[in-house]
Amino acid sequence: MIAIAITPERLENERQEAAVVCTLLDAGWHRVHLRHPGASRTDVRNLIEAIPQAFHSRLVLHGHFDLCNDFNLGGLHLNHRCPDAPALYRGALSRSCHSVDELRKCSGLAYATLSPVFDSISKQGYHSAFTDETLSALHDITTPVIALGGVTPERIHLLKRYNFNGFAMLGAIPWNSPATTVRQFAEQTIKLI
Repeated sequence: MIAIAITPERLENERQEAAVVCTLLDAGWHRVHLRHPGASRTDVRNLIEAIPQAFHSRLVLHGHFDLCNDFNLGGLHLNHRCPDAPALYRGALSRSCHSVDELRKCSGLAYATLSPVFDSISKQGYHSAFTDETLSALHDITTPVIALGGVTPERIHLLKRYNFNGFAMLGAIPWNSPATTVRQFAEQTIKLI
C-alpha cells in the first residue's frame, strides 16, 4: 500500500511543515502532496526550498504547477482548481475523484484519489459518499486508487477489503505536534501497511 500525506489547507509555519514533511518521508511514507490552495507561488517555493532536495522527487504539487520547471518534483495532482497539466509536462500525474465513474476516466495516471471514503476529519460536514457495494466496484478499476477522506491508522485494515492501492491522510496527521510525536505516528502508520 502507498502512504500519502496531504498538507493542511493553510501554510502557517513553513519550517514546522517542512520538518513534518521530512519526518513522514524519512519514516517511509511514499509521497507528500503540497496542497495549500490559498498559498502564493512564493510561499510554496519557500516550502519546497525548506525541504532537502533528496525528498523533492516525493513531493506532489496541487497548484503553482510551473514550479515543476524549477525543482525535480514527484508529480502534479489535478483537481477542480487545476484540472489540466501544463502543455509540455511529461511527469507523473494524479487526480482527485469523487465517484467510481470519475475513476473509470483516469487511465494513464499514476494514481487517483477517491474521496470521501469515510467522514472527513479536516472538512466539517464532508461525509462518506460510498457504500460497501460501491467500493466493491473498485476491483474493475485499472488505475491505482488511493483512499482519501477520514482515513486514520485505525481504518487502514478496512481499506484492504477493497481494491485500494493505498491511502492519503490529512486530518489524522499531527501537523502541529513535536517532532517525536510526528515520528511515532509516521512509523506506527507505516507498520500497518
